[in-house]
Amino acid sequence: MCIRNLASGDCTVTVNLEHELIDRCIKGDRMAQKALYDRLASRMFPVCIRYVGERNAAEDIMQEGFVTLFTRLETFKGDGSFEGWARKIFVNTALMYLRKKDALKMSDELETARNLSTDISSQMDNIGYKELMKLITSLPTGFRTVFNMYVIEGYSHKEIADMLNISETTSRTQLSRARVWLQNKIKEMKKDA
Repeated sequence: MCIRNLASGDCTVTVNLEHELIDRCIKGDRMAQKALYDRLASRMFPVCIRYVGERNAAEDIMQEGFVTLFTRLETFKGDGSFEGWARKIFVNTALMYLRKKDALKMSDELETARNLSTDISSQMDNIGYKELMKLITSLPTGFRTVFNMYVIEGYSHKEIADMLNISETTSRTQLSRARVWLQNKIKEMKKDA
């Protein structure tokens, strides 16, 4: 994303503005903090709601996530995307919330994830984005957490296993079960339509 200089028509990379905004936030500038909040809130709220599935809890996670973000802002080194760095804070805040709620009780049984006979993506082509997000937020907590981390956030099964303190096999199993669960719900939706 860039901002055009009206006089010359050149693109000025927003990274410089972002770093300036971050520096002002670190110095305690309330206007800069509000601007950073406004810039990130609409992008981070969907992350929070995908993990917990309910608006009130997602709002709590947002608040806690921003507190963490502002207190840890000095640790952002500028390597990589600021939004990616911020997203990790919100994902970790959501995971801590789920752990506190004791909602991440996943068994660590060694079982092989069964192969899916049909590809979920072909079934999802026929439903809208909002319907899909609604289905994802209604997944059982363990399934939803792994599905979000793997499919949406792009974590590997090893990273998920380390973050959730589960085995890689459990991560794969939870993902497989989430996909099967989603397929069944999509089939039900099609049958009812």
